[in-house]
Amino acid sequence: MNPELVPLMFAWFVVFVFSTTLHEAAHAFAALRLGDSTAYQGGQVSLNPAPHIQREPFGMVLVPIISFFLMGGQWMIGWASAPYDPTWARRHPRRSALMALAGPVGNLLLVLVAVLLLRFGFALGWFEPGFEGLSAIVQPTEAPGAQGLATLLSILFTLNLVLFAFNLLPLPPLDGSAVIQLVMSDSMARGYQELMANPMWAIVGLVAAWRIFPAFFWPIYQMALGVLMIGV
Repeated sequence: MNPELVPLMFAWFVVFVFSTTLHEAAHAFAALRLGDSTAYQGGQVSLNPAPHIQREPFGMVLVPIISFFLMGGQWMIGWASAPYDPTWARRHPRRSALMALAGPVGNLLLVLVAVLLLRFGFALGWFEPGFEGLSAIVQPTEAPGAQGLATLLSILFTLNLVLFAFNLLPLPPLDGSAVIQLVMSDSMARGYQELMANPMWAIVGLVAAWRIFPAFFWPIYQMALGVLMIGV
């Protein structure tokens, strides 16, 4: 473990916990509004990370920190979850699809927030163009606090774009595998849910997602960076 990476790890961890908390809170809030109070009763309709970490301490704390150092301080991975009622999901497949979509939409909103704040920083002369990695998509000027802001906003942009794109892959157990029920009839969606209930598909889906995601993500990331830098 390189001690010089600890401040960067802390920045990644703060953004990771905030982003995954928002993602799961969005799932929980959407489920509550659509008729399933399971996550609400578990305290997940909240931006307080405590109930989310309590539910997934391994995926929200231990794995992100270990993965950051294993990957040389480039990025971190982890997971969180919000409970839901499977009976409600079978009864209302379209509602469960909307509930699944809410999490990635929350991450997309954070990407847009990061873009707006970065553009604001360009306008004020806090940042300059210059990509030097996932944690440094812009370069700070000599403005006070610009270095820390550049790092945090770079991570906010990158991590939430990853969470948005990865979770929308139509592979179990990712959110995208439930979102596709929006284009199915209710009877087809229920049959699909029964098929996806087999834990084997979750393992196959995660392996497949891990293999195809880089080729799928990098064009999206480059396009998003291009949009960020328009006119700069």
